[in-house]
Amino acid sequence: MTELRIRAAGPEDLDTVLAFWKTAAEGTSISDDRDGVERLVARDPEALILAERNGELVGTVIAGFDGWRCHLYRLAVHPDHRRRGIATALLAAAEERFTTLGGRRGDAMVLRDNERAHHAWRAAGYGPQEQWVRWVKPLTD
Repeated sequence: MTELRIRAAGPEDLDTVLAFWKTAAEGTSISDDRDGVERLVARDPEALILAERNGELVGTVIAGFDGWRCHLYRLAVHPDHRRRGIATALLAAAEERFTTLGGRRGDAMVLRDNERAHHAWRAAGYGPQEQWVRWVKPLTD
């Protein structure tokens, strides 16, 4: 098996990432469009982390840091490449980014009904904080 390459996404990767999420990511987000991902990469060029094998995108994670909190989104591995350490490598890269930036704790957005994800996050040392409930307000129509 060839080496896994972990790198930050660039503007040239955005269409590939959006197509990848349709196959590999669970659920959708209001920000899953070219404009949303383009703004992310322009604002924080190191936040969207990709995993590639043989030049093929096999995994992603968004490791956003706002100067206070470390947020993880869109941890996704292609179904044909799961259980091969890709998520582990992506999370290690994200956590390294956070500690380099001075982050103290990472949090992840995980769908309540995505049991596969729950197992993966627990295996990586994360756990739910039952005392919190996410509250949202869409800012656009």
